Amino acid sequence: MNKRTSYAMTVLLGATLFLISCKKDKATPQPKDPNTAEMVSVDRFSSAAGHLQVRNATNQLPAANAPVNFDQAPFITRGFTPTGQMVDYYNFDVQPTTPAPIWVFFKNGQTTPMTGQLNIINVIPGDPGYNDFWQVFKVSVPDNYVANTITSYSELVANGYTITPTTDIVNCPVAPKGSTATKRFLPGEDASLTRGWYKNKVVFYFNFLEKNLTTTANGSVPLSPIYVSFNVNPNQPNGGPDSGFKTETGNNQTHNVVATIPSNASYSPLWTVKVYDNAAFSGVSNLLTAQAATLLVPDAGNVNCPVVKIY
Repeated sequence: MNKRTSYAMTVLLGATLFLISCKKDKATPQPKDPNTAEMVSVDRFSSAAGHLQVRNATNQLPAANAPVNFDQAPFITRGFTPTGQMVDYYNFDVQPTTPAPIWVFFKNGQTTPMTGQLNIINVIPGDPGYNDFWQVFKVSVPDNYVANTITSYSELVANGYTITPTTDIVNCPVAPKGSTATKRFLPGEDASLTRGWYKNKVVFYFNFLEKNLTTTANGSVPLSPIYVSFNVNPNQPNGGPDSGFKTETGNNQTHNVVATIPSNASYSPLWTVKVYDNAAFSGVSNLLTAQAATLLVPDAGNVNCPVVKIY
């Protein structure tokens, strides 16, 4: 065997061993354990995430990633139903009408989500496109898929599984671990945080199930009106949201009126805020009287305010 032949065989053998080594090194993707995975940091009150609820030196809103108690002011409000009953609802700040996607995994041919796999989102508060309201996208995976092998949208795309959009909308505000919002409209509804995946990290969110929601004809989150008044009218210095909702003397009862409740077909927890003149406050106690009050701002934004109790 001459030197040139020997050299060629050596190169060929080396290349073969390299290919074999590469094949051995390419490990099969392994499922991740949500109990030990890194958790994402969440801040709902940064200038990037908040609108009405933005942290400053005086309002004492919770620090970034600190647990939030949504059962206390300014996150819960008592108002009136269309017929004048007292109603409690949470305040999760302004939200857009375009839902964000949430990916839910189903084994092929199944109609219920697969056990153990956490849902995947790709935006959190402060990210462009974030919304408390999520449009459900159905991911179809084979029978041999192991839960939590995929934990990010980029991995989902790379694996090429079939993704089917649905018209289902879920109200799931993302919040820091340990946050609480204990009130729910339906008896027995789970008020604990749910875990999901965000870019291979664990994220936490609430679920509000008082009404099944679906997208509108143009793919948006449905809207319903709410009539509110502030301590100082928005056309006055330091008026509007910063002055706080006007309440009855000695208690926390506002005369804010929701136009629908969960039993109504047109109910939505994404409310279009209509601000009426606080001079009419004492005379407003139901939808008819709210609609009769002088309207100062017909559309002050859309806020996520799920109804959690009617008295």
